[in-house]
Amino acid sequence: MATSHRQATPPALAHALSAAARGLAVIPLSRRKLPALRSPHHDDPAHPPCHGECGRLGHGVHDASADPARVRALFAAAPWATGYGIACGLPPHHLIGVDLDTKPGTDSPAALRALAVRHEFTIPATVVVLTPSGGRHLWLTGPPDVAVPNSAGRLAPGIDIRGAGGYLVGPGSRGTRGTYATAPGTGRLRPAPCPPALLRLLLPPPPRPSRAHSASDGAALLHFVRTAHEGERNSRLFWAACRAWEQGVGAALAGPLLDAARDAGLPEPEARATLGSAARRVGG
Repeated sequence: MATSHRQATPPALAHALSAAARGLAVIPLSRRKLPALRSPHHDDPAHPPCHGECGRLGHGVHDASADPARVRALFAAAPWATGYGIACGLPPHHLIGVDLDTKPGTDSPAALRALAVRHEFTIPATVVVLTPSGGRHLWLTGPPDVAVPNSAGRLAPGIDIRGAGGYLVGPGSRGTRGTYATAPGTGRLRPAPCPPALLRLLLPPPPRPSRAHSASDGAALLHFVRTAHEGERNSRLFWAACRAWEQGVGAALAGPLLDAARDAGLPEPEARATLGSAARRVGG
């Protein structure tokens, strides 16, 4: 009897490849929902952390890809992976994740319904992923020129947002508490556009105009961006750029703000996109 030398595709990889076929960029995750590949800079103090410019794997969401060959290479480097993460904010979907958690004393679905009534929007039919803990992830899409920041509980208690630089655990992933699954009837849907009223709530508030501006204002904005930590770089840059445009110095500070964002570790393409979004929103 002839034997096949083909190996069965591990479940996590199979689900990840299926997501990649829909244009979703993915990375392998461990059972703890963390990136499965360790940073190549962890024990290398001579080389500061980067976002993949070094060419090695292990840069978290910055490794994410929808290319099947790249996805297979990622999972080959992490054969222990039991799940996959879907990067948010990337083309073509510019995914935004609304994470309705199940924390004690909170009712996140009710909080979202209350926000919808107060701000007059409706959550459209979209992909919904059920989490092992009883929560749910709503998949929405955003405009290509808007960088939605990640946040935890800012919108309402128990509601976390996954935007640019963040990721969602994909359906079919296995974690320490069970398996993530697509809610019945939503698996064949495309992620729906985020309602404009909800999108406004997800973005940092525009800064208040200031009557008097000085060179120290610009220095403060640059310091604010340069000292940003991972997970807040995009939102800080967007806020600072909006303030610069409000002050009438947006064009003059665009270059210095880009340099400050790069110093903070934000990739230049992301920084340029965020600056452009701020200019369109405030600068006209």
